[in-house]
Amino acid sequence: MSALGGLRLRELDTIEEFEDVCRLFGGIWRPDPGGEPITVEMMRALSHAGNYVAGAYRHDRLVGASVGFVAAPPRRALHSHVTGTLAGWGIGFALKLHQREWALDRGLETITWTYDPLVRRNAHFNIAKLGARPEEYLPAFYGTMGDAINAGDESDRVLAVWRLTSPHVLAAVRGESSPVDIPPDAATGLDDDGGRPVRGRTDAETVLVTVPGDIETLRVTDPAAARAWRLALREVLGDLLRDGARVTGFHDKSCYVVRRGARDEGRGGDGRTV
Repeated sequence: MSALGGLRLRELDTIEEFEDVCRLFGGIWRPDPGGEPITVEMMRALSHAGNYVAGAYRHDRLVGASVGFVAAPPRRALHSHVTGTLAGWGIGFALKLHQREWALDRGLETITWTYDPLVRRNAHFNIAKLGARPEEYLPAFYGTMGDAINAGDESDRVLAVWRLTSPHVLAAVRGESSPVDIPPDAATGLDDDGGRPVRGRTDAETVLVTVPGDIETLRVTDPAAARAWRLALREVLGDLLRDGARVTGFHDKSCYVVRRGARDEGRGGDGRTV
């Protein structure tokens, strides 16, 4: 068990603990029946097989949990399938540090996960705060999702890759910020004009790709605008990543910084990756 900022973090292995996780996740996602992010039975199986199922506690109350499994390449990567936390207290960051320690203790080099690239706070957390890098755009990855957060939208995701010992990740876990270099000739590939997406140039070496301030609220208040953002980001960011460009940062908590010809941060000399 480890403690971070008043939180206690530990692996979970009982049915009662898994039931607590399901209740926590149910309050966060509010899924339709049968649309739960994960079940008690699946957590039992993953935990028993030696995978990662952990919780964060504050004053003996479960306030966050994360479930992952060892993934390809064998013995080198952990895929973090689902993480949910209550707001505040730095729970998400504490869980990621615990997950990183767990992976390193088992000789794993990389943790991957997916997230909705339209959600600004998640992009900032994953890229700026943790030092992960989005490497693959995955259209409609989970199909139709029946929960309060994702309902009415397509489940596009990006694959975030967290190389656990790369220099910029080591700096991030120490709490050191890494400024993002924006050259004067950077192009704006996607911008926000009064809540609507506006496409621009993507032929520069560095391209800025903006996402809306609050896509979750926009899905409710203006579904057409939310849909326009989804399609625009799929085309702009998705095409850039497919063409080999790399996300190198998330600027001003609002836009992806994408560079053509950027070297792969943190990879070994043999080009290892997931």
